[in-house]
Order: sequence, then structure tokens, then C-alpha cells
Amino acid sequence: MSAPKFATLGCRLNAYETEAMKDLTARAGLENAVIVNTCAVTAEAVRKARQEIRKLRRENPAARIIVTGCAAQTEPDSFAAMEEVDVVIGNSEKMRATTWAGLAGDFGTEPVQVDDIMSVTETAGHLIDGFGTRSRAYVQVQNGCDHRCTFCIIPYGRGNSRSVPAGVVVDQIKRLVDRGYNEVVLTGVDLTSWGADLPSQPRLGDLVMRILRLVPDLPRLRISSIDSIEVDDNLMAAIATESRLMPHLHLSLQHGDDLILKRMKRRHLRDDAIRFAETARALRPDMTFGADIIAGFPTETDAHFENSLKLVRECDLTWLHVFPYSRRDGTPAARIPNQVNGKTIKSRAARLRAAGDAQVARHLADQIGRTHSVLMESPRMGRTEQFTEVRFDAPRPEGEIVTARITGQTATALTA
Repeated sequence: MSAPKFATLGCRLNAYETEAMKDLTARAGLENAVIVNTCAVTAEAVRKARQEIRKLRRENPAARIIVTGCAAQTEPDSFAAMEEVDVVIGNSEKMRATTWAGLAGDFGTEPVQVDDIMSVTETAGHLIDGFGTRSRAYVQVQNGCDHRCTFCIIPYGRGNSRSVPAGVVVDQIKRLVDRGYNEVVLTGVDLTSWGADLPSQPRLGDLVMRILRLVPDLPRLRISSIDSIEVDDNLMAAIATESRLMPHLHLSLQHGDDLILKRMKRRHLRDDAIRFAETARALRPDMTFGADIIAGFPTETDAHFENSLKLVRECDLTWLHVFPYSRRDGTPAARIPNQVNGKTIKSRAARLRAAGDAQVARHLADQIGRTHSVLMESPRMGRTEQFTEVRFDAPRPEGEIVTARITGQTATALTA
């Protein structure tokens, strides 16, 4: 018999939870199983999940296939109907020790174990000390989302927003620092909603300030994707005053046109995004931004799309995650008339990516001759404070923060 194999699709949070499942299944003694942690962010993601399941069945004909993750949560019956699948478990169930103990003890009892994710009121208590590289660890501080953007199925896969208490987060980060990690990244589904469900309703900025105050030996703290309209005063103060908070923010922008933003049911307008970027950069001149942008949302005209293109320069976005719109059954956007045709969506996504590539090239060229603190992820590659990749011609100690003068650039990275 053998230990379970894992296949992880989708976001960083899924990868984090796979690490938790590895520990949970080992403790339960589960053997001879393949666990597929799926993503549901687009219809293409669900298609890839099915494709992966079929491939894994061919490669592991005698193993038990267990499917979990957001696609399993939102479409449990369709996955259970696949002949390759033995059991489907939900996003809440996958983080419970009792689930895996039951599967290890008597596999055949319940082929579908998926409860109502909206009834879940607490984050999973299973924290991972050290998920990530040897230099950078990720800490899940929040899960779920209370917002209902018209294109998004994720709240139905993750449930409502719920937060890990600050004391629990601080204690985990202290353990990570004691183990030698030089950088910690706070992650969640809707990170800027952290604290709304906790007593006294603290904000993300309060958590950041508390971490930096109570873990003075932590060299670098990052925050992952945020909704700029929800950023609080304390987070802006941390951006302005705390050098250990890294100057890189990934913004959930989604579009650059006000009408499309309203049809997406976003809570900001384009001027809000521009104002936030200008304010953050005024407080921290070395700040860089990434952003999620969707191309081809229903009713998007050429003029609407041009506003997204212009936003890339107006916010001075450096790292773009471009998503061609993908129709998701069960979302309001899927019912909007005047869907954009696939060829147009593909063309617009390509133009956005080209704009992003130009921004990256401009950012890289601007760093030549500058000196950066670089966290080494491997002997010859590390990242600056702005998360820019740096390639070295000689090895450096992995996990260490080194000082490097930038001498050149490639298409996607700096050289030192």
C-alpha cells in the first residue's frame, strides 16, 4: 500500500490546503488514494479538472479517486457521476480530520460528502507551518467571500467570509520565524474583509500592524490580492511607515470601465482605482502593483475595453493577471444578453497581456543600476521587495536576504 497522491489545481489557497490534507491523510492512515483538489474559477478550470481526473485514473487504475475543492463543492453530483471518481468531498469536509479518518476506515459509505458551505462559520483550524519555499511561507488568515460579483462562482465554493483570529495568526508567524523563514505572505479569498466577523471587527491594517509589532524578528511581510476599495487607514499607515511590509500589492480591479464595473457588481469605479494607486505610490514611491483584469465581459464594447487598456498605464500596473471571460452557469453574468464572441475575447486578452509585457519591460529597465534586498528562493534566483525576479551568475545562500546591484535584464527578470 502507498501514501496518497495529490493533484492541485487553481489558486495559492488550494495549494495551501493541499499541504494541510497531506498532514490530515497521513494522520488518518489513508492509503492507495489519489486526491484531486479542484478549482471552479472559470468553466475552463472545471473542464481541466475533469481532464486531470481522467488522466489520473489511467495512471492509477487501482487507486481510489477522491475529488474535492471548489468545483467539487459547486458541482458535486456531476463529479460523482464520473466513472473515474469514487468519492466527492466538500471544501469544509476536506479540512476535517474526521473526514479522512472515515475514508481510511470504511471507504464506501458516502460517495458524496458535501455540506452547505454557507453554513460554515469558522475557518479551518489546521494551520501549516512552512508551506511555500524554504524562504517564504504562506499563512491563510481568511476564507470565503461575502460579495457577489456577477461573474464569480467562488463564494458558492468557499462560503461566506470568515477570519482567523489575530492571536492565532501571530503565534503561527512566530513559529515560522523561529524555523528560519525570512518572509511571510498573508493569504485569503477576500483578504481585505479580514476581521469583519471577529469581535470588535478589526481590519486588515490592524492585523498587519499587530504582526509587525509582535514579531519584530520577521524581516519581510507581504499581503496577497486585495480589494483596494476596502483598504483601511491602518493599512495605508503601514504602507507609509513600515519598511518590513513589502511594496507590492496585487489589486482585484477586474475592469477599467465604470459601466462594466457596475454590471460586474464591483464596489469601485475606475477613478477609485486610480486614486488608490496614486495615494499608495505617494506614500511608498517604490510601490509596484499587480492586478486581475477580465477581458470580454458580456456587453463589453471596444470603447469599454479601451478603458481597461488605459487603466494599465493610469494605475501604472506592472504584473497583470489577464482572464478571458468564461461563462459560468449559476452566475448572473451568464444570463446577460450580448455575450462577447470567443474570438474577440481572445484578441482583447492578448492585447492586455501585451500591455502588461510592456509595463514589465519598463519596470525592469528602471531597476538597472539600483541596489535591492533580494530574498533567495534558489541558489541563483531571488526576488526583490517588489517581487521582481532576479537571476544571479553565482550561487547565493538559499533562504537568505542578500544585497544585490542590478546590472541587466531579460524579458521577465533582472540580472545581478
